[in-house]
Amino acid sequence: MNRSSSPSSSPFSSPSGRPSLMGVTFAALVGSVLVLVAAVLFALLPGSLSEARDFRAARPCAEIGGSAVENGDCLSEWPATVVSTETGRKKKSVTYWITLDPGAEEQPFRIRMRGDGPVWEKLAPGDQVTVSSWRDVVWAVGLGEQRQDTTTKPGYAPTVQLAVGLALLIVGAVFLRGAGWLHRLRATRAPAVRAAQVVVPMAATLVAVGVAVTAAVTTDRLWLVLLVTAAGCAAAWTASVLLVRRPAGVRTA
Repeated sequence: MNRSSSPSSSPFSSPSGRPSLMGVTFAALVGSVLVLVAAVLFALLPGSLSEARDFRAARPCAEIGGSAVENGDCLSEWPATVVSTETGRKKKSVTYWITLDPGAEEQPFRIRMRGDGPVWEKLAPGDQVTVSSWRDVVWAVGLGEQRQDTTTKPGYAPTVQLAVGLALLIVGAVFLRGAGWLHRLRATRAPAVRAAQVVVPMAATLVAVGVAVTAAVTTDRLWLVLLVTAAGCAAAWTASVLLVRRPAGVRTA
């Protein structure tokens, strides 16, 4: 009889249902890669956060003068004419673009808007708009009383960077913790893993990631984002431990 053809065997578990060496190695490898990528994102974060702080602290050029205006460290506004609007594709999402002519013998330039409203959807060739810039970066376009941000607005990149970094760190830590747990099960020849021992921690991880991403996009205060993330992870994983252990406690009572 060929034991390898048993339907209960798989590359990640032994015929007895206990974790295999391949499963432990796979979890450890994935976790290590995710944590490493998160570390790289966090290492690059201080520069992006510093730029975002400078942008938030900048004042309109009309209120100040001197070197701040010369160096572009203030918020400037100037008129431009819409040449064209168009949409594009980036992976599965739609992108929204405007080509503007600043006049004064300057070359037209193309910028990408964040979403299709409230300004982009109302624009037509020949419209006069107000361009907001800082350090040669166009961060918003205005039409009348309405203004819409561009994708190059300072503060957007570090928000995405922080959200992705936290998500990768949480998931990577879960994979590494799972690798250690699987290794102990394999070493002690523990009973086969129950479905709840996998499904419940996965759900808790998704909740923790959701809390972290929501905190990152809601506030620009790093300490508050980290505090909310830590609290969310602690609450989600504590609940998962209680839910996983509860059935065993009921059976042994």
